Amino acid sequence: MTSSYLVLTAPGGTDANHEKTRFVRDGFTVLGFLFPWIWLAFHRLWLYAIAAFLLQSLGGVLTNQADLWPVGLAITFGTSLLVALEGQNLRIRDLVAKGWGEADLVSADSLSTAEEIYFSNVPTNTGDSRPAPSPQWDHTAHAPQDGNATSLGLFGFDGGR
Repeated sequence: MTSSYLVLTAPGGTDANHEKTRFVRDGFTVLGFLFPWIWLAFHRLWLYAIAAFLLQSLGGVLTNQADLWPVGLAITFGTSLLVALEGQNLRIRDLVAKGWGEADLVSADSLSTAEEIYFSNVPTNTGDSRPAPSPQWDHTAHAPQDGNATSLGLFGFDGGR
């Protein structure tokens, strides 16, 4: 299944080896669904982690009440589903707010394929300040001679017919 990977570059620009470049998969996170506040805290989204912890605690308390267990279950499940679906977006927004730049969006089957696609399009620095040599093109070698240009029966640029 193809996923989208957002490529983020470090706040000071990319380094020579692109070691600071991050790839964040946009999509459902299973760990974010199973352990929402732990997943958020692991990614240093502290306020969201505290909010998810409080919501899940409230849901747990309401689940123990005889008449309110459906509400508690809905709050707990809703919190888990929200983190699973929007957790990666929260990560991306947090990194962009810290100065990370959005470099590219890559569609690939796996992280390694996404890295390969992205880095195949990144120009490499060979350490040489001279530009790469380009082949010389002699435009006179392939130019038509006077009177031999095809002009579909009309007058050509050289005045011949």
